[in-house]
Amino acid sequence: MTLLQAIVLALIQGVTEFLPISSSAHLILVPWLLGWKDQGLAFDIAVNTGTLAAVMVYFRQDLAGLARGLLRGLRGEVGDGVVEVEGMPARHLLLALGFGTVPVAVGGLLLHDVVAGPLRHPLVIAGTSIGFGAALLVADLGGRRSRALSTLTLGHALLIGLAQALALVPGTSRAGITMTAALALAYTRPAAARFSFLLYIPVGILAAGKDLLDALTGELPVVSLPPMLVGFAVAAVSAYLVIWGLLAWLQSRGLTVFVVYRVLLGLAILALWWQRL
Repeated sequence: MTLLQAIVLALIQGVTEFLPISSSAHLILVPWLLGWKDQGLAFDIAVNTGTLAAVMVYFRQDLAGLARGLLRGLRGEVGDGVVEVEGMPARHLLLALGFGTVPVAVGGLLLHDVVAGPLRHPLVIAGTSIGFGAALLVADLGGRRSRALSTLTLGHALLIGLAQALALVPGTSRAGITMTAALALAYTRPAAARFSFLLYIPVGILAAGKDLLDALTGELPVVSLPPMLVGFAVAAVSAYLVIWGLLAWLQSRGLTVFVVYRVLLGLAILALWWQRL
């Protein structure tokens, strides 16, 4: 792998992971279009760790609050006041993140072979890009968008988590489908995005653990260290900037621009696939 390939793939991972346009679709399509070989598990681990580091650094205060709340709960310290994170008790947010993570963890275990095989087809990616893009548009423009993140219920967290499990299908977009579900449940755009980003943390940790297990139990190919370090750094910086930029964008703007991009992407994939028949 060249440094240019590392930079391009890391930028794709960092930019698309937290935008509602599907990182998996782009990471499948770009090598397919450019004729690049699969980047390999080691590089995937590097860039995925970069995006995970970015979201953990951005939400470091929230994570610190969750840690304090968990420690107080374990020690039985209930008299010193309740630790609040995102306007709700830390314990409640921890439970909400847990409820939202279980469906994708179970789905990943049960459907791994299908997701890693037949569903990585360009036609599937085209269909999910367009179809779930339309769903995002309906939720964004038709929802009431009145609920703050502090009003999140465990039932709503589970529903958003069930929607997140659909992101196992390439082209769906984890960020897109979780924001679609949250908007449909009447949460504001910033609230939908913030919970989507926070929900990435346990999912990212689980994915990193699985990648590490695969690396330890399988035969990990030898990869040059510079591309991995560059990939980690580029993915981390670009992901951090995207999180910051999208939250600022959603304070006063909607998600229509991303829907338009998804539809155009899906149509372009269909046209390219038809040409290659």
